[in-house]
Amino acid sequence: MLKKPTTLNARVSEFLSFLYPDADIPALTAQAIEAFWPEGQSPRKRPRKPDNSLWSQRDAVLVTYGDSLIDGFHKPLDLLSDFLETSMRGVMNGVHILPFFPFTSDDGFAVTDYRKVNPSLGDWPDIERISAGTHLMSDLVLNHVSSQGTWFNAYRQGQEPYDKFFYEADPSDDLSAVVRPRTTPLLQEVETAMGIRHVWCTFSHDQIDLNFANPEVLLEILRIIRLHIDKGVRIVRLDAVAFVWKEPGTSSIHLPQTHAIVKLLRLLSDYCAEPVILLTETNVPKAENLSYFGQCDEAHSIYNFPLPPLILHAMLSGSARLLSAWQRAMPPAPLGCAYLNFTASHDGVGMRPAEGLIPPEEIDRIIQTVQSSGGLVSMRALPDGGQSVYELNTAFFSAMARTFDGEDEHQIARFVCSQTIPMSQEGIPAFYIHSMLATPNDLEAVERRGMNRAINRHRWDYPTLRARLADPGSDQSRVLSALSERLRIRSRQPAFHPNATQFTLPLDHRVFGVWRQSLDRSQSIFALHNVSKDTVEVKSELLNLIADEAWVDLLSGERVTPETDTVALGPYQCRWITNRF
Repeated sequence: MLKKPTTLNARVSEFLSFLYPDADIPALTAQAIEAFWPEGQSPRKRPRKPDNSLWSQRDAVLVTYGDSLIDGFHKPLDLLSDFLETSMRGVMNGVHILPFFPFTSDDGFAVTDYRKVNPSLGDWPDIERISAGTHLMSDLVLNHVSSQGTWFNAYRQGQEPYDKFFYEADPSDDLSAVVRPRTTPLLQEVETAMGIRHVWCTFSHDQIDLNFANPEVLLEILRIIRLHIDKGVRIVRLDAVAFVWKEPGTSSIHLPQTHAIVKLLRLLSDYCAEPVILLTETNVPKAENLSYFGQCDEAHSIYNFPLPPLILHAMLSGSARLLSAWQRAMPPAPLGCAYLNFTASHDGVGMRPAEGLIPPEEIDRIIQTVQSSGGLVSMRALPDGGQSVYELNTAFFSAMARTFDGEDEHQIARFVCSQTIPMSQEGIPAFYIHSMLATPNDLEAVERRGMNRAINRHRWDYPTLRARLADPGSDQSRVLSALSERLRIRSRQPAFHPNATQFTLPLDHRVFGVWRQSLDRSQSIFALHNVSKDTVEVKSELLNLIADEAWVDLLSGERVTPETDTVALGPYQCRWITNRF
């Protein structure tokens, strides 16, 4: 067996010593490395150095459930593979298939077996076929597992090593400071072979939190990551990672041990022969979210969580003032890191990241407007026993049906503008399949399934969808065509590299504008987005178009001359004005 690099051993030992000070660290280090590189595999001689080579302007990610497309005959993963081949080729080169494992609730996030593919979707060969043609992102639901899974059943029976796999607490413990994303009781009483126990449930009583204070749990998670990498996963999404380490008397979120676990996973990923990217899912305010970049030694990528509520506010209010102020204050991603930009997800629009960015009275207006378009609201529990808005449950397309002023005829233009903004910003853009397909609110699914989030988890009958896409007048065809064309254009512009220079432009409050410059400084793009129903004239002097160069709007093909006094933007029009085309 190949000898592991001593530098890797030393660094792994450092993290494990912090996490498990009472453990046999040399033995545990050997186990951890063996878990990630079993016999027959070995790490790189040197870790990848932080740089910007893991991604480019060609990267964009489609987010979808494995069964977002169904027909009653074929495996859903076969239909997804067909959609990727026929509709996404040349448009997006990455796909995030939301949890495709057997599960019992939360649409996949209560996993019963990390080592199997949900048979209702397909099997591992179907996953591997998809991963062969695109960058595959998979969910590592590492905070919790299903209450009906093999691990928890073994725990209740007192079987080793699972008898210590789950976090137990005493109801008398001080849990008043624990941060919760849900309103259900934190502890659940269960009968076990060891007697009555109270297990920790951050999310629901069907999702039992793992005990990472037990090193055996970490080792098993490492083995699972290796399996997924071997099956073609190249982007590992660390779901709900902020909650993985618990300590009564604390908030039990973002604890130092949590960051140490992420650092360890980053270290192991950087030693992989395969180009593996770690993405942390931390739906929290800005500073907390940014902390998962660490010192370029934690996540390769983090979600830009404030973006969805800020874009939503801009489009509904007709003013980009708050969006521009936030963007102006955002630091560039560190070397070797990138933001993941998005507007919509399977969970809706998270509102916690809007705290301190959008005034309460404006949040109230957003809620009222979204509800007027058929959207719903989900709450979270506060330490004082109260509740606060956690997320808005809505299809983003439906949310664009009206503004604060009411319903109008601009829904599609407003929606396309909202989706163009993340294409233009620093970072990698990701698009929920129901945004690409202009899927409206599925209120029937909410009624049938009894959960707010079902509103944005529609399952398309694939033949019906194909017919809609073949009809040039349908919402689905118009939106998919418009967004696909813009993504194709984007993929050819070096100024849209995820780490290309960005400067937020001081423009009319109705226009969100950024200047992007390629890493080699050969291309500039002035990306302008009119978030209002007004025609807006932008003064050319504010764009600083170099007089000796030719400038063209990539989206319209119109030439823009620096000598003109203004650049006009019609209602919800976007312009990508560049000197290289």
